[in-house]
Order: sequence, then structure tokens, then C-alpha cells
Amino acid sequence: MPQSHERPHEKLSAHPHDRAGVHRADDVWLAERWSDPSSRALVVSGTRIRPRGGDVGWVPTAEAPDGLRVLLGEQDGRAWFAVVVEAERSREEDGWVPLRGLLPHLADDAMTGVPLVFHALGLAEWLFVTRFCPRCGGSLSPRKAGHELVCEDCGRSQFPRTDPAVIMLVTAGEPGSEEERCLLGRQSVWPEGRFSTLAGFCEPGETLEDAVRREVAEEAGIRIGEVSYFGSQPWPFPASLMVGFVARAETTGITVDLDEIEEAHWFTREQMRAGAADGTLVLPGGVSISRSLIEHWYGEPLPGHW
Repeated sequence: MPQSHERPHEKLSAHPHDRAGVHRADDVWLAERWSDPSSRALVVSGTRIRPRGGDVGWVPTAEAPDGLRVLLGEQDGRAWFAVVVEAERSREEDGWVPLRGLLPHLADDAMTGVPLVFHALGLAEWLFVTRFCPRCGGSLSPRKAGHELVCEDCGRSQFPRTDPAVIMLVTAGEPGSEEERCLLGRQSVWPEGRFSTLAGFCEPGETLEDAVRREVAEEAGIRIGEVSYFGSQPWPFPASLMVGFVARAETTGITVDLDEIEEAHWFTREQMRAGAADGTLVLPGGVSISRSLIEHWYGEPLPGHW
């Protein structure tokens, strides 16, 4: 079995920033850091940003337009902010792109501060969709540098939400042997030959491990035994945390649900290598945790990706 290598998805969460949460309600500190010439801001319109050259769009705070100032934190000796402006701006002007449009480039050396970008767009998405108090329908006012919304009528606070989702590589057969296989599936809307690991959201009152077992049973009809944690990846599309697992199958007969999954197959390492090499098997992109799960099991990088 080949040796393991660096996990590709970790590029998107490398070098996390200090979120400086203790300063979110400190107006004097915020004003001083905003006026510092070294501070930078990312302008977000709705949930879109405007890249500039080889950068995602960071500008000196002095050049940022009016909008809701959101403190992201500190990194490399400077403060980082997001400025959330009206969503209409990105619809009326050219050059604004969603995060998914930048994803293939975010792990490149030219695109720095990926956790900062995820933080900015995650909060912008939450602010964009959280318009009224879910308890009484009242108006909401931002507090704590954009990290809290308080109802003007009932006083209830709202905080950003993250939805946990499980993503799993299912394996069968003697570990490390030539006969060991992993399970990949494809959705009906995907092009022919595109396959990925199974995934799904955790339901209320459910452990992550049981969510793995339920999702695999629902989507592929396979019973899962042992479930081992692999790693996690923030995935703001719009507000998920992908929690990765390796799951051992107790049964191997496949019955797809034809709803979430149209097709699923077992692949040996040799079948995976051959398919990826000749393009008949198209695997997830290099910065996704799905790709990391697959290559971790395979043992080394594979050719081709979405």
C-alpha cells in the first residue's frame, strides 16, 4: 500500500487567524484598528466578493466603502475586517463572484488568508438570510462587530449558525489488501463518470457517527459498523462544517435510493487508479475533504479532478 501524504483539504484551513473575540464589543479598540494604515478589509456584497488581480479583494480600510463593519481578527501583525454592503451592488456591477467561483484558486500561494475569507463570507451569508427575529418577527440590529444580532422588540439575541454535515469514505475487505474496496456514489445531476464520497447532514438528537450509519444505509443500503474520525473542513456553502469519517461496511450489497444517489460502486485501488488515469472516473477537486478521504485511502495523489 502506498504511503500517505499531505491532506489536500487542509490547505483551506491552514494558518487560521486570531479571531480577537474579546475585542468585538470594544468600540475604542475597533476604531483604532480600523484607522491603522496596515489594516485590511474585504468588501462583501450580499455573499459575493470582487477579486483584484491575484488577490481576493483585500483593500486598505481607508479605501473601503460604507457598510457594516465586521471584525474578522488579527493575523501577521494587522487587523482584518469585512465590510458588508447592499446585495444590489453585486447585481448592478461587474466583477463580483461567489465563493465557489474562487474555490479552485484559494489554495494557491497568490490567494492568502483563506480562513479569513471563509469567516467573512460565512458571516455575510448569515447576515444576508437572518433578516427578522425568529421568535417574534421583529427587526434585528447588529452587535459585537457583526457577530450578534439583537431583536429590537423582544431583545432576543441571534448568533451565527453552522450546520454539521458528515462525509465518509466507506471501505470493505481486508485493510491494505489488493481486494480492499471503497464506495463512491454519483448524483443524477452530475456528468457521467463523476463520483464522490457519500455525505449528509446530521439530524437533531443524532451523533455524528450515527449520522454516518444512517446516511450510508439510506443512500446505498449498506450497513456500517466501525466509524473513525478523519478530519473536518469549514464549507460555507452556505454554512456547513464537513466532518470526515472512514466507515467500515458490514454488508456490501448496494441498493441506491435513486433520490440523493443515482449510482454507487465499489472500487479497488487498481480500478480507481486506472479510471482516474483514463478519465472514466472523475474524482472531487483537490481542495475538498472528499478528495482527501479518497487519497488517504488510496495512499498517494491521484490524477484528474472536477
